[in-house]
Amino acid sequence: MVTIGMNYAVLAGKERVFEEAFANVLKAMDGMQGHDHSRLFREVGGEGSHYLIVSRWTSQDAFDEFIASDRFRKVANWGRENILAGRPSHTTYRED
Repeated sequence: MVTIGMNYAVLAGKERVFEEAFANVLKAMDGMQGHDHSRLFREVGGEGSHYLIVSRWTSQDAFDEFIASDRFRKVANWGRENILAGRPSHTTYRED
């Protein structure tokens, strides 16, 4: 199992749109091979709107396959153009 932390800065006023988009992505990922579960967290008390998605996968390969998919690319391109304040950063946490 690997856990992926995905950090997003969202444009002011676009928080609800981001959260709804995440809910739609979760529906699309339901039952996807290699995906265990994902959770969305929002920073409290900070400047701007920062989110963290924590996602568990059976392997790094399963996650890499997902982010290389057309489905992910369409969501990522839309988000970059409409709701993100910068490029997201991802961190992988591996279990030994």
